[in-house]
Amino acid sequence: MMLSAKSGNDWTRNELSALNIVVEPLEPPAFFGDELLPEPTVDLILLDNLARPDGPMSKEHRLFFRYLEDASHFLESSVSDFTAFLLRLLNFDEPESVVHQRLEIGFVMCGQVVNAKPDAVIMDEKEDYILLVQEDKMSLEEVEPQLIAGAIAAFYENNRRRTANGQSTIASKVFAGIAMSGTGPTLYKIPVSQGLLDRIGTAQFPSGAEDLGSNGTVVSKLVPPVPNLDRYSSDGMVPLANRGIVFQCLAAFKQFVDETKM
Repeated sequence: MMLSAKSGNDWTRNELSALNIVVEPLEPPAFFGDELLPEPTVDLILLDNLARPDGPMSKEHRLFFRYLEDASHFLESSVSDFTAFLLRLLNFDEPESVVHQRLEIGFVMCGQVVNAKPDAVIMDEKEDYILLVQEDKMSLEEVEPQLIAGAIAAFYENNRRRTANGQSTIASKVFAGIAMSGTGPTLYKIPVSQGLLDRIGTAQFPSGAEDLGSNGTVVSKLVPPVPNLDRYSSDGMVPLANRGIVFQCLAAFKQFVDETKM
């Protein structure tokens, strides 16, 4: 398959196929490496109330219900705002990390500099990208290639910064990724290597699995195991039956993100 330089936000399944990147859905034990999900780390007021209850409450609780309502109606920029707030609420920016929204990250594809535009990112204290968020604006068929392109761009930029600072580069990294459909996150572990980046940059695309190992590049995916998976993309974490499970998955994902900083 002949490919040309293309912005990460224009990637489709064609790019993944050409690069022998596959997305493998997993159940929580296989995705997290643990049979049991941790308990949610948020206050019960967020787990027991469908919408904002009457009476006084903390600022973060008030904002949770407001952002949740706005994002559930898919208001412009509301999904990105809700996701950034959620990451801060769950302390994904601790310790010493920061959440940024709507950054452009450059990388080289087919000899040309192109960019990816994740809706949110987390950077650690060394200014390395460690987590990327892509909003599902059309369908999961398109958001996954865009999210993976963002991880590839993040790997390129992390190593570019290291080189500029006189530091040694890294050969590979597994990035945390989140695709957001309204208020519903789908979680990803995205491995990126220098070999894959070289192939993208020079347009030397693999012709089969043997070029990248027997399984190619395998991206792991977890859809939270909510009671009604058919409605998850529209319901997200609004229903209380979904909300506790999503918070459990995010608590486990936070543990994985913390490990990637080490």
